[in-house]
Amino acid sequence: MGLAFIDKAKELIDIIEKEEATNIRKAAEIVAEGIMNGGITQAFGSGHSYAAAIEISGRAGGLIPSKVILDPAGGIYESLEGVGTILTHKLQIKENDVFFIISNSGRNPMGIELAEWVKAHGNKLIVVTALDASKASSSRHSSGKLLYEYADVVLDNHSVFGDAALSVPNLETKVCGTSSLAAVCLLQQTIFEAVSIMVEKGYTPPVYRSANIDGGMEYNVEIENKFADRIFHM
Repeated sequence: MGLAFIDKAKELIDIIEKEEATNIRKAAEIVAEGIMNGGITQAFGSGHSYAAAIEISGRAGGLIPSKVILDPAGGIYESLEGVGTILTHKLQIKENDVFFIISNSGRNPMGIELAEWVKAHGNKLIVVTALDASKASSSRHSSGKLLYEYADVVLDNHSVFGDAALSVPNLETKVCGTSSLAAVCLLQQTIFEAVSIMVEKGYTPPVYRSANIDGGMEYNVEIENKFADRIFHM
C-alpha cells in the first residue's frame, strides 16, 4: 500500500513552500512588530484546530508572551451564533496584541465573532484556513461572511474540501485530514521568521526553553512573571 499519508504530507508541504512564503513573511512581520511594541500573540482554534493553537502558545521554542484562547466547550457550540460574542466578554485585548484564528472551513459563527471582535478593536488578525474550500462553503453566520474575510493575512493550509484527503478501496468516505499538519507548518514557520526578524532588529525575543532541560523551568518562570498579567488572564 505504501505510506500514503506521508506521501500526501510531502506533497502538501511542497505546495505550502511554493504558495505561502510571501504570506508567512507578512504574518511574521506582524507578529514581530506586535511583540516588540509590547503586545502578545493570542491563538484560537475550536475542535481539532485547538491543536494548532497550542503549537505556538506555551511550548518550548515558542514565544513566552503568548496564550491560547480556550473554547470552554471544546467545539460543541462553534456552529451556534452568539457563542463567540459571549466568549469575548471573558477575554482581554490590548493594543499591539496579534491574533491567530485557525479554522479549516472558516464558516462557523464562533471564529467569525471572535474575528469581528478583534477587528473592532483595530488589532491585527492572521487566519489559518483552507481558502478554496472555505470560499466554496456558505457561512453559518447571519453576516454571510467567512473567517478569511476579516484577516490581515491569510495562511492557506491548501487542504481539500472536507479536509480528509485519502481514499481507501471499497470505502466511500475519505480518511486522514491534512489541515492540522499544514497549520503546524504554517504557524511554526511564521514564528521562526518572526523571531528572526526581531533578532535582526536587535530585539531579544522571549522564547520558552524546554522545562525538561536543566534550568529551563526556572528560566521560563522568571520571564513569565514579566507577562503574568497578560498570559495567565483568560
